Amino acid sequence: MFGLFGGKPRTKLGKWLDARGITQEWLVKESKVSRNTISQIASNKEYAPTLATIKKIMQAIKRVDPGARPDDFFDM
Repeated sequence: MFGLFGGKPRTKLGKWLDARGITQEWLVKESKVSRNTISQIASNKEYAPTLATIKKIMQAIKRVDPGARPDDFFDM
């Protein structure tokens, strides 16, 4: 079901996007990762992206937060 108080379930990446007011669509365009994959990564804690996908996402994230590290978002 949905997260606490009926909101969407969110992963560390999803929470990071929400806290900064960044849309998943922005991440799709900047990372060139599919909309479905970004949605899975932002909401499904069990989803494990490939290293190539993580690299693309991190390149986009670093444009907003140069100090961000992959382990801030992904269990590695």
